[in-house]
Amino acid sequence: MNSAAEATVFVIDDDARMRGAMERLLKSVGLRAESFATPQDFLRRKPPDGPSCLVLDVRLPGMSGLDVQRKLIDSGIYIPIIFISGHGDIPMTVKAMKSGAVEFLTKPFRDQDLLDAIQQALERENETRQQQHEIKTRNQRNYRPGPSRQSNAKNAG
Repeated sequence: MNSAAEATVFVIDDDARMRGAMERLLKSVGLRAESFATPQDFLRRKPPDGPSCLVLDVRLPGMSGLDVQRKLIDSGIYIPIIFISGHGDIPMTVKAMKSGAVEFLTKPFRDQDLLDAIQQALERENETRQQQHEIKTRNQRNYRPGPSRQSNAKNAG
């Protein structure tokens, strides 16, 4: 399967300094990073086709991180999400986790906590991709086309 070095970590945070710091951290450990100032910028891009995860601030202009999570789910886009927030509370954390978030980190967080959460998210992503591949392979093996309608019509006449 794909290694973490081939993965992309997407970051959505309206704080330019925070985005820059996370990009530098991710690149320092060999991870590819793409960052966005707004959820709309991220949502306009083509969905990722390789292994990836999303580091997502909860409070963003125009659309909250929880709204982004819901929009992705509703669109059928699965990407493991790590929420970050300077203003998180327990109900918000519970809602994010029940909707499938990998982690919810409160700012300021330790670099290692973020890296550990990203590692966990990418492992989850790889497991999901492996399961999807196995299901697809199994379905292809088990697919047996039935007789066509033409051959049934010939046999009936």
